[in-house]
Amino acid sequence: MTTLSPETIAELRATAHALADAARVAIMPHFRNAGLITDDKGQGRFDPVTTADRAAEAAMRAVLAIRRPDDAIMGEEQEDTPGTTGLTWVLDPIDGTRGFIAGTPTWGVLVAVQDHTGSLYGLIDQPYIGERFEGGFGHARLVGPHGDTPLASRGTRHLADATLFTTFPELGTDGERARFNTIRNRVKLVRYGMDCYAYALIALGQVDLVIEAGLHPYDVAAPIAVIEAAGGIVTDWNGGPAQHGGRILAAANRHIHAEALAFLTGLPA
Repeated sequence: MTTLSPETIAELRATAHALADAARVAIMPHFRNAGLITDDKGQGRFDPVTTADRAAEAAMRAVLAIRRPDDAIMGEEQEDTPGTTGLTWVLDPIDGTRGFIAGTPTWGVLVAVQDHTGSLYGLIDQPYIGERFEGGFGHARLVGPHGDTPLASRGTRHLADATLFTTFPELGTDGERARFNTIRNRVKLVRYGMDCYAYALIALGQVDLVIEAGLHPYDVAAPIAVIEAAGGIVTDWNGGPAQHGGRILAAANRHIHAEALAFLTGLPA
């Protein structure tokens, strides 16, 4: 239960939308552009960053410097900025950069605001498709080309009826992959890729589970807020808090979460 005033909540929501709007403007000239400049961060597997990633985060930070200068900022492409309000903006300018440089449309901009308890509110925004998923402060909705749609995760109770997503087939370590495979072999449908869009589909009631490993806090802060606002649950693989990233289990409801969790617990941290 937040203790923030209605006025502060309204300002935070408006600021989040302003951040996503600014990111859209910064990113779209680069998408499917043959002149896109891509660098490799050099962290093992190809880990790209583009001029669009950097431009989008810079644009969002410029908005915060005007609208919320005393809040802290955690972003993917720049150093963390301390604050004094107890609130932190968590920014991922392009979640799914590999997909972005390949021209696929399911990457997204992630914006979240959190306090010491975790995510309070988040947006999963897809500039090219024009869809924006909102969750938190009593709101759970998708706004897009087809109008305004309430978000509500679905009630699938058993793995045999479930749809499961993960970004990479070669998920995590050998041990993590073995645990994932025990679930993969029990569900109705498995799909790969999608990055943050898979989490949005849980909130939309299209997908039951997303299981991943090796994530960063900026990868999960916004999806946590959106999914939980829609009635789902996001934890780590031991059922604990997920805001620090790492191994993530996102589920449409507590029943399917519990069934999946039983196969994931027990790995060392």
